[in-house]
Amino acid sequence: MRALPATVLAACGLIVSACGGAAGSATGGTASGTVTASQAAQQPQAGAAAAATPGASAEARPAPARAKGVAAPLSGKVVVIDPGHNGANYRNPKAVNRKVNVLTQWKPCDTTGTSTDSGYSEAAFTWDVSTRLAKILKSRGATVKLTRHDNNGVGPCITERAAIGNKAKADAAISVHADGSAPANHGFHVIMPKKIGGPVDPVVGDSRELGLAVRSAFEKGTGLPYSNYIGSKALSFRNDLGGLNLSTVPKIFIEAGNMRNAAEAAKFRDPAFRQRIALALANGMQHYLQA
Repeated sequence: MRALPATVLAACGLIVSACGGAAGSATGGTASGTVTASQAAQQPQAGAAAAATPGASAEARPAPARAKGVAAPLSGKVVVIDPGHNGANYRNPKAVNRKVNVLTQWKPCDTTGTSTDSGYSEAAFTWDVSTRLAKILKSRGATVKLTRHDNNGVGPCITERAAIGNKAKADAAISVHADGSAPANHGFHVIMPKKIGGPVDPVVGDSRELGLAVRSAFEKGTGLPYSNYIGSKALSFRNDLGGLNLSTVPKIFIEAGNMRNAAEAAKFRDPAFRQRIALALANGMQHYLQA
């Protein structure tokens, strides 16, 4: 793996674990690799990406002033964030079950997603994480586009989600998800495209680089383990996802963990932990974009 550039290290602020330091506890407790508030005051930060303690809300405090003439680290970069599913998909099964062509097969336009046993939906989780991620990336200078504008609608179809990234000519795109598997299964994994003799083929290599950068930052920033039930070392390569098959820009999916695993579900319901997820994703994407 390539070393994190200095601009990424600066942007990581207090969450050293998100950029190569010792990982703190998964619930945001202090660890040996976590910088204290007093130490942080002496360190440079990029935008509003850093929080005062691990898991604290970046949007809760103003962005530090940037020195005159110093460019934001992601200035000129375009990122598309795809929050998986949508909050009202369950209300319109006819629309979401409509079959669309993803080149390797026909699949439903969208799905409802999963939920925790307590009823916290994947759609709500992905929307919250994605909006947090968007704020962090914007604070670092990126132009950010979301594939949906709220969590109260239906769709869009997986084909449209890919098209949004393509039209934006994104430098990187990410689809945010969480899995729904057996309760004993745990951990996160990153999904990357395979060559299919289609539009994604030219960006398969770049998508892999994006996936590796996000995997590293996600593990260090959240403390969550690699999946113990899908992929190898948290990497899964697929040719059946329309969001990847139809993408002409580097794109990955992140399955942040298993919503049916009690421990991970508890973390996902915690707003502070969702902020950690968003920061980790931002750090991984910045590492890729600045390589």
